[in-house]
This record gives sequence, structure tokens and C-alpha cells, in this order.
Amino acid sequence: MELKELYQEIILDHAKNPRNKGKCEGYNHDAKAHNPLCGDKVHIYLKLDKDKNISGLSFEGEGCAISLASASILTDTLKGRDLQFSKKVTDDFLKMLKNKSKITLNSLSEDQITTISSLSGVQEFPMRIKCATMAWHTLLSALEKKGSNNE
Repeated sequence: MELKELYQEIILDHAKNPRNKGKCEGYNHDAKAHNPLCGDKVHIYLKLDKDKNISGLSFEGEGCAISLASASILTDTLKGRDLQFSKKVTDDFLKMLKNKSKITLNSLSEDQITTISSLSGVQEFPMRIKCATMAWHTLLSALEKKGSNNE
């Protein structure tokens, strides 16, 4: 299987069967985003424990396959991780799409790197980059407590 086909398969799987969809129990940070140009919406729910580990991470949202897959991949990759690591992965992901760089964290498994990298194809479509990055920017907002915080 070609890498491009594998990436498409990963994105479709996450879009059709999103991981961690819904509100995580006991969340203490959250944030919402909406892209009025395409209608994508995402709401990130985050539970940080006293040691700054992400003990809960989930999302609600609607939109295109890229937007849903990206939110699913984000939650699947970062749930259970510590805050500093999560910020580094998020930074690497955003740089990957902006600068066409590669994810290089050796704390991620090869499968996780492949899954995150599946979204790199949007670089060829500048209008779709926002679809892929919206959940990640929303996570950063939730971490900074800029969200709606427990509606």
C-alpha cells in the first residue's frame, strides 16, 4: 500500500469512528472553535490532574472528515500524557503543517507518528489546513483556560 493511501485510510477511519467523542467526565478545562468559512465546529474537553497529566481528553464537533479525524487523532495521541509532552506534540504538529517538517518525537510510537503524519497531506490544500489544525489550537486554548470552562 502506498503511503498516500495509508494516510487516506487513517483519516477516513478516524472520521467515521472518532475516538474519545463526547464530554469526558470531570473535565476542568474546555474550549470551543468554529470555522464559519466551512462550518467546522469543535469543543475540546480536558481533565488535568494535580500532576499536570491529561487524565481525560475528548471532543464534540461536526464538520469535514479532516476536522473530525484531526480531533480524534489529537485525543487518541495525547490522552494520558503529561502537559509538557502534549504541548510539544501540538507544537510539532502545527510546525509539520506550516513548515512541511516531520514529527520527530521519540516518545511517540511509530504508529502514532504515522497517524499524526496522515494529516500532512493537507499542506497541498491551504484552505484545508485550518480544518486540520482547529482542534489542536483549541486544545491550546483549553490549556490556557481561554475556553467556556464548564458550561
